[in-house]
Amino acid sequence: MRLIRAASLIFVLALAFTISIAAGQDQAANSSSASGHGRVIGPHDGQTIFRFDTFGDEQLWTDVLRMNEVIPTIDPATALGVGLKVDVDALPRTTVSALRSRSVDLTNPAVTLALLRLDAVVGVKGTFDDQGHLAQVGVTCALCHSSVDNSLTRGIGHRLDGWANTDLNVGAIVALSPALDSATQAEFRTWGPGKYDPRHHAFNGSAIVSLNTPSLPIVIPPIYGLRGVGFETVTADGPISYWNAYVGVSQMGGHGSFSDPRIGLSIQQTPDLVTPKLPALLDYQLSLKAPKPAVGSFDRQAAARGRQVFRGEARCSSCHAGPRLTDVLDGPDPRVPLLHSPAEVGMDARYAERTATGRYRTTPLRGLQLHAPYFHDGSAPDLPAVVEHYDALFNLGLTDGQKHDLVEYLKSL
Repeated sequence: MRLIRAASLIFVLALAFTISIAAGQDQAANSSSASGHGRVIGPHDGQTIFRFDTFGDEQLWTDVLRMNEVIPTIDPATALGVGLKVDVDALPRTTVSALRSRSVDLTNPAVTLALLRLDAVVGVKGTFDDQGHLAQVGVTCALCHSSVDNSLTRGIGHRLDGWANTDLNVGAIVALSPALDSATQAEFRTWGPGKYDPRHHAFNGSAIVSLNTPSLPIVIPPIYGLRGVGFETVTADGPISYWNAYVGVSQMGGHGSFSDPRIGLSIQQTPDLVTPKLPALLDYQLSLKAPKPAVGSFDRQAAARGRQVFRGEARCSSCHAGPRLTDVLDGPDPRVPLLHSPAEVGMDARYAERTATGRYRTTPLRGLQLHAPYFHDGSAPDLPAVVEHYDALFNLGLTDGQKHDLVEYLKSL
């Protein structure tokens, strides 16, 4: 038994060493990084910005939250359990083979650090000192808005940029910070997988400040299929780059500037590592197309009938209009979003009241079946619940057959 355990330990250490060497070779080949992460990040490379640029948010995740002290104690199984993803394309072939044969000890935190050295943990960036210790940690856009296809195993596969990470438990991760008091940690733990509250707090460059209490987490949205939509957030506070700036500075903790008097928030930091990269980031985000539904994932004949219900008896197309399936640009001035009051759509008003508009946008529906639950607060667990909500709200009187067909049509989008 002792020999088996010893052999297992030697394998894990050898695997970590192999990954570390590969990571070192990768960093050497890609030196002169803008952020010290072994990768050149320019203002015109939108995909690299989205996947790897922290905007200097180590000032929050390292200097304030001290996550560099926490991560070395977390094993890969735990990390995967809270929704973190691993990019299989960043792994050496030997590591992929070992994972396939289940020869890797996913309960060993040393493997987590080895994966960070490879830039293989989607949306998380680690910087190591000369002694091999994790010195800094930051996050990127991909943390919340990328997933993987699970082609190797659950949580490990090829990147799916733009997909909402519906498994990611941001609250549980942040609650591990030793810098937070127990009450704040407990509140973060209530968020659950796939949710985040962007109106609960902000980082002003030196400290976390309160915006609104209690916390009202909303569903992390996908960001594919946004070309031509105009406004991407659930309350349409601004165009895409507005929200990128808000999140990049006040939520991710990036070193930059953001100001919006409508919500009473102004953060000014120089140099601004966020604003110059917004155009390229926008271009990449707009290039992300909504995925087509998988073959066999819906009944085509029922969906064809459901399309008529969508346009007719259910009156869905009165708001989910045009090729983008939203009316947000249908107002008299396309620079001003057309929005709906919470009462009009039967939604809880509390989150909207904390935003710049106080109203909700009609959500585009592409790739709909891939990101349950639904509505801004996740109150509808599945598409049948969505249909039931509007059937009751508008007294539509849909039959069971019509409801079924409508759900199949929504799954086909």
